[in-house]
Amino acid sequence: MGTPDFAVLPLESILAAGHEVAGVFTQPDKPKGRGYELAPPPVKVCALARGLTVYQPQTLKDGAALEILRALQPDVIVVAAYGKILPKEIIHLPKYGCINIHASLLPKYRGAAPIQRCILEGETQTGVTVMYMDEGLDTGDMLIKESTPIGPDETAGSLHDRLAQMGAALIADALSLLENGTAPREKQDGSLSCYASMLDKSISRIDWNKTSLQVHNQVRGLNPWPSASSVLNGKTVKIHKTKCSAMAGEPGTVLSIEPLTVACSDGAVEILELQLEGKKRMNAADFLRGHKISPGQRFG
Repeated sequence: MGTPDFAVLPLESILAAGHEVAGVFTQPDKPKGRGYELAPPPVKVCALARGLTVYQPQTLKDGAALEILRALQPDVIVVAAYGKILPKEIIHLPKYGCINIHASLLPKYRGAAPIQRCILEGETQTGVTVMYMDEGLDTGDMLIKESTPIGPDETAGSLHDRLAQMGAALIADALSLLENGTAPREKQDGSLSCYASMLDKSISRIDWNKTSLQVHNQVRGLNPWPSASSVLNGKTVKIHKTKCSAMAGEPGTVLSIEPLTVACSDGAVEILELQLEGKKRMNAADFLRGHKISPGQRFG
């Protein structure tokens, strides 16, 4: 059970390990692009290319999905970024239960957006946890986990891709442990938990009164979506890439254009890549050739 790109590599890993995938559950096709044509989720594309049977129920709550699963009789259900809550009847159906690939070191960053939230919070380490699912939100016992450092300039997009690869390797290991009867169970310490709520565009706007590191983390944590943004000369500017600078001034003020540097509360950030509304993403030097910005102007 999975939907986005994050779930594709684990599916391929399960197949490569020689397991029989009785069925693939994924979200329904959704409208995409300017023409709003229905587009299949990445997991569906992968599954069909491998000749697997795909199910796309609108809901898991009406009993229809449960009947399909009873007929399939899975030994275990692997879940990776599926996007639907599993009813308890499904969680307890398989012999070995349901196991979930979660992109954080649980119990930290339970919830929908662990990759982005850990960068936004300035974490220097994260990882992947394979856990037994229960009826709580990412609260089940842990089976196996692996950690990795987060680079100081790493974006949510690049970290996503690395964690997907880690998840693919870990799920193969987890299934071997289950099959051999040697899978451990480690309870989570709920007192150490924090919640990684879903992202939306309301968190895009940069507050220049924050520290330069906080602004830098916002830019990389929201890259590629929904992107950090600010307003310059009445127009929205997406800011895709920055680095911290030692320059100082009134927060939001352009301190220099060689390179393009904007003041924060305790220093500044150098803007490396940005995108004016309706225009293409470009590096700061190219942007400045076509748009006049002067020191003293304000980002708001």
